[in-house]
Amino acid sequence: MPETRLRRVSIQRFLPAFKFLAVALCASAFLLPGAQAAKKEKPAAAKSAVAKKAKAPVEAKRNASASKVARGGRTEQADKVVRGGRNVVATIRKKNGKTVVAVQRRSVVRVETPARQSFGQMAGLHSTDDALDLKSSVALVIDQDTHEVLFSKNDHAVLPIASLTKLMTGLLISEAHLPNDELITITQDDVDTEKGSRSRLTVGTTLSRGELLHLALMSSENRAAHALGRTYPGGLTTFVSIMNAKARMLGMKDTRYVEPTGLSSRNQSSAQDLALLVNAAYSDATVRSLSTSPEYQVEVGNRVLQFNTTNRLVRSPEWEIGLQKTGYISEAGQCLVMQAKVAGRKLIMVFLDSAGKFSRIADAERVRRWVEATHAVSGPRGFQVAG
Repeated sequence: MPETRLRRVSIQRFLPAFKFLAVALCASAFLLPGAQAAKKEKPAAAKSAVAKKAKAPVEAKRNASASKVARGGRTEQADKVVRGGRNVVATIRKKNGKTVVAVQRRSVVRVETPARQSFGQMAGLHSTDDALDLKSSVALVIDQDTHEVLFSKNDHAVLPIASLTKLMTGLLISEAHLPNDELITITQDDVDTEKGSRSRLTVGTTLSRGELLHLALMSSENRAAHALGRTYPGGLTTFVSIMNAKARMLGMKDTRYVEPTGLSSRNQSSAQDLALLVNAAYSDATVRSLSTSPEYQVEVGNRVLQFNTTNRLVRSPEWEIGLQKTGYISEAGQCLVMQAKVAGRKLIMVFLDSAGKFSRIADAERVRRWVEATHAVSGPRGFQVAG
């Protein structure tokens, strides 16, 4: 009996410990799965964050890095993307062990700004029909010896004359008999602020007056013409006033000059007036020679610059041109004046406000063929300067 009681007391003594152990085991059974799940989610979240950080640069380099694309059950390896200009893209891929290049051309829609209308277009002069179907809205052809008008079209219209202005500039410089070897330096004052046109005569370039006159008449060099007027005795203002005085003296009643280059649309005249100017300029040997020169070279520092005529008819064997000048600004259109011998006649031709880049030349060709076919004269005629 005493031994049995001692054994029972010993078991009851350890009963709380057994209960605690049982509770601990139950708690482990419930908490362990949650802890394992949290442990798995933590590296997954970290991995996701890293992926997000790397996503942007990966996408930016996607075209250049290798990527596999499943198409029709086959796998292609894209090596890189090559751009051949703005509109061509070539994709290089590895396909079934072979290199395949796919070229894509992107269509580009260009929106062009409507061309600025000339004064002649705004005045409706281009709607005037003529027998020769000229593209110039103004034209005049006169026999220099007899003053006979062979052809006219809107010849009294007053329009901007662009670089035809330089014909008056060149005539006055030549008539002034200033030293041709006097050196003149291009300054900032000679830079075009009217149209922003370019020039190979940079500020600081120094040439002789004779060289500048040659470039102004032959290749229509704006800075050369402006420098000639600026360095005229009395300055630019005096020179412009003399230009207008000379025009009045020649009977050019519709003509006005505000500067010596023709970049300003306020330099205006009519075909009738310009025919008088061509006739007067033709009497000056220097203007005749320089305006019909096909090309000319000048030394600028250590360089030699080649300049060419702006009128390709000067080089044509079909033409015998005694004097010429071209001109263009958007307000004036394409312009051309010439003295030329055609079919035995000495002709003065004026073409203003021609619509296309080459149409003034085409108009001159039409007139030449027309005169040869209908107004040819037989035998030589004496030259006579029109008054």
